[in-house]
Amino acid sequence: MASTDEATALVPDGARKAYDGLDTEASKNFHDTRHAVQSTEMHQTEGGFLKPLIFGGLDGILTSFAIVAGAAGGSMPVPVVLVLGFSNIFADALAMGVGEFLSSKAENEWILSERRRENWEMENYPEGEIKEMIDIYVDRGMKHEDAKLVIETMAKYKDFFVDIMMTEELNLQVPEEDHKTESMKEGVVMFCSFASFGSLPLLGYVLIPLAFPNLGEEILFTTACVVTGMVLFLMGCVKSNFRYEF
Repeated sequence: MASTDEATALVPDGARKAYDGLDTEASKNFHDTRHAVQSTEMHQTEGGFLKPLIFGGLDGILTSFAIVAGAAGGSMPVPVVLVLGFSNIFADALAMGVGEFLSSKAENEWILSERRRENWEMENYPEGEIKEMIDIYVDRGMKHEDAKLVIETMAKYKDFFVDIMMTEELNLQVPEEDHKTESMKEGVVMFCSFASFGSLPLLGYVLIPLAFPNLGEEILFTTACVVTGMVLFLMGCVKSNFRYEF
């Protein structure tokens, strides 16, 4: 039977399992064997949509709860609470989703315009760009000779070097070719997250009267408070899955 380290080295996410357990030997075994077994190191990819998921969910449930609280304070009947709640949630979710898509798309287009400028500068005055990068690496602690060797080697591969310049010089991450699709996905995640989480405080006003028609509106508002608190707690638990501290 294979040891724990050997088993970790053979699974696709062996590097992450080793990191989760702070097992340096398992990490070494994975990297030593992954080329032999044609394994690919896996990383968490779900985090790419974590921002719109958390942001949309948090904004949605708090917006919905504020509507419920205001309606309860004004002693509005249940049908009015539902109409106000769901109409506002849908409108806000649509606005947030479209806003996320357009803002992400605009940011990516600006980054690509900056890349075109850097590419133009590299074509017309490569010596200046190379010197700038050497100075950056020297400022970060490399010896001038080592920095010169590294930068001049990377500069032989223009597209690769321009991407490195974008990261090191401008602190910008060049988007993928299908960035519009990714921006659309972020907008959809934002819309769905806002609408789904925002509907939760209102569900009590729909389901509880069907099951217990004689309960007062105070119970409905209490249920909305409990649901909101539980969902916020669960969202914190989900977020903590992407944060490791030792």
